[in-house]
Amino acid sequence: MSSLEHRNNKIAVLIPCYNEEVTIHKVVSDFKRELPEADIYVYDNNSSDNTSKLAKDAGAIVRFEPRQGKGNVVRQMFRDIDADCYLMVDGDDTYPAESARELCEPILNGEADDGWRPTFERNVRRGKQARFPRFWKRPGSRHDQMDLWIQF
Repeated sequence: MSSLEHRNNKIAVLIPCYNEEVTIHKVVSDFKRELPEADIYVYDNNSSDNTSKLAKDAGAIVRFEPRQGKGNVVRQMFRDIDADCYLMVDGDDTYPAESARELCEPILNGEADDGWRPTFERNVRRGKQARFPRFWKRPGSRHDQMDLWIQF
């Protein structure tokens, strides 16, 4: 199925943030460019800077989570947002937006239930934006291990 055939599927890009004013405008803009049909959500977790204003200026739907901590933010995002495909990224420009569609396609096509790309810290430390390997779980597959979110 091509991306045009599943354009009615709802994609939500989820961005939990705490004091990300330096990068959030670029992150939102990059994901809007790569997935123009997606809703981009920024959840501000009590930032003391201009994260929420800059995210809104870039076109994100901004919401606030007053309970401090990334776990609280992530739980609230999944309670609040209904979508066919969720793509969670960090607000610090860790993840390349250019890979977003490639990661969403197998989920939207029914070829996978979920997918994730772990980051490689050594690439980030060297100043390179990491290219992430792809991992997808096939629909109906059984795992002996718990699904993990690598790198929130």
